[in-house]
Amino acid sequence: MNRIVAVESSKELARFIDFPHELYRDDPNYVPELFIAQQDMLSPHKHPFYEHGSVRLFLAYSNERIVGRIAAIHNQNHIDFTGNKDGFFGFFDCINDPAIAKALLQQATEWVKEKGNTNIIGPVNLSTNDTCGLLVEGFDRPPIAMMSYNAPYYAELIVGAGFKKKTDLLAYELETKEANERTLKLLDTLEARLKRNGITIRKVNLKKFAEEVPKIREVYNSAWDKNLGFVPMTPKEFDYLAKDLKLILDPNFCLVAEKDNKLIAFALGIPDINQVLIKIKRGRLLPTGIFKLLFQKKNITRLRVLTLGVVEGYRKMGIEACLYGNIIKNTYGTKITGGECSWMLEDNYLMNHAIEQINGKLYKRYRLYEKEL
Repeated sequence: MNRIVAVESSKELARFIDFPHELYRDDPNYVPELFIAQQDMLSPHKHPFYEHGSVRLFLAYSNERIVGRIAAIHNQNHIDFTGNKDGFFGFFDCINDPAIAKALLQQATEWVKEKGNTNIIGPVNLSTNDTCGLLVEGFDRPPIAMMSYNAPYYAELIVGAGFKKKTDLLAYELETKEANERTLKLLDTLEARLKRNGITIRKVNLKKFAEEVPKIREVYNSAWDKNLGFVPMTPKEFDYLAKDLKLILDPNFCLVAEKDNKLIAFALGIPDINQVLIKIKRGRLLPTGIFKLLFQKKNITRLRVLTLGVVEGYRKMGIEACLYGNIIKNTYGTKITGGECSWMLEDNYLMNHAIEQINGKLYKRYRLYEKEL
């Protein structure tokens, strides 16, 4: 007998977080999320998202066995900023059973509809500032840091429940040894031209990180304001993310562009912590996971450029190329041999072209789905 149950207790929340570990137990490409991080993210009293949003978690049972999970998400900031009454679903995992998947998605749909939403989009965990998109191409390798992973059959389950494609999110692979040498050789010329216009590139100052964060947030929120589904991060949300990222931040891969002491662009590359997390059983740091995390960080060989944005009015000046070029150049002499630029909207032709110009190759594709209510 199948049934859908709302998560009400801490014990049920732990089951919700742990379900993917059981589902992907035999999948060598599955990377477990850190339990403590997921617990904080899904706890209203711990994560700043809940100051403007609400989430309802559901588990699917077949008899007494958990066979699926989903989160229904209402984001008031998204509605206020975009004017669209979109609800979201996220944290979707399910066995390959169309009836169970349909029941889960229907439950999420009904919940966001009760909140007054007229459309539902997903998967999104919790917003587009977090992990989102369903993997539809590129199942042969583990995901890189802060990117999603799922079995190939998920797409059929979601479409079978009445959802259609909204847009694709692209991930490009780039090997540093294959990066376009001409682009790197042009760095000095490009930077000299920018300098003549009063624009300089520098590393983020970790010693003054608290001063840097508000300036970076301002660039982040203005540089992406026209992207699909983007909602500006609140100061508390950005501080929450920055605090987590600082633990793995390397200033060589966290760069800003300035003009007249004002930040006009920002690029962030983070080490692929998934190379360590994949070895931490069930995402538990204790008793041994913490040691793997601490001691294996230095052996990471991949980097993810997870955000690069330029404030409007300063685009097409070569700033994007300089930021990418400097990140690539700064990998020389380190253990980093390549990485991923992600995610990029499929219709963001300017940025996609910039990555292709330095020999980036499209190797993974993620999809957002939607359904009118």
